[in-house]
Amino acid sequence: MPGKVYLVGAGPGDPELLTRKAWRVLQTADVVLHDDLVSEEILRVLPLAAQVVNVGKRCGAKGISQIEINALMVSLARQGKLVARLKNGDPLLFGRAGEEMDALRQAEIEFEVVPGVTSALGAAASARISLTDRRHASRVVFVTAHRAAGTGLTNERHVAADTTYVIYMPGNRNAELAEELQAAGIGAEIPCVVISRATTKDETIFRTTVGKLAQLPGAVAPSLLVVGSVAGVPIGEETENEVLSKEFRSQILSLAMEHPIHNSYGRGGVE
Repeated sequence: MPGKVYLVGAGPGDPELLTRKAWRVLQTADVVLHDDLVSEEILRVLPLAAQVVNVGKRCGAKGISQIEINALMVSLARQGKLVARLKNGDPLLFGRAGEEMDALRQAEIEFEVVPGVTSALGAAASARISLTDRRHASRVVFVTAHRAAGTGLTNERHVAADTTYVIYMPGNRNAELAEELQAAGIGAEIPCVVISRATTKDETIFRTTVGKLAQLPGAVAPSLLVVGSVAGVPIGEETENEVLSKEFRSQILSLAMEHPIHNSYGRGGVE
């Protein structure tokens, strides 16, 4: 009997932000093909019986191509395997899910998409930013900085003042992004926030302005850049750089692990 492929959203990094359906699929999967940006915390909750394979483009082995990933999913499903294709955030947002779904359709392999908390929302929650605060923004634009021709910000001429930009995968392009943002009409005084490894114990948050963005070091991936009036520093949080306490986050995770509901979802599987 042919198997099935699930395109699963891992969320931004915290295992407790996995959906119940994502957790169930991961606990019953024969094979998990995960991207390199999926957090260590998520990988640690995978069942010991599952075959776990890193198919990330940044992994130590020579880069695996998208065509090879597609072929691997098809091959495993034809062997009768239940395959979880695990992607950081949500599979349908900058996750190449479109190409993978096309390959599975062409091979007549059954598949299903399991949505995840997209990284933009996880990062905004960590930085306590309302992306559509009605006092400042009525429009949100998701853009990826990981494109050969730039971010696409060059198309954002005459930007409305009530626009929030969430730029995925800014990497070490802070200086270039600052230039692109200002070329698009976004003022140097506009606040912005860089969130790295959102919702994990290694999370860092850096607050600055578009004009000073180039002064920040490149953030550790996965990271996001939020630009707009909504990113202004709230009263009582005036520090330029905010680094969340690892000790405090460890205490939170420890308490969560002791919670009776959490304990009902053991590593060995779920009902």
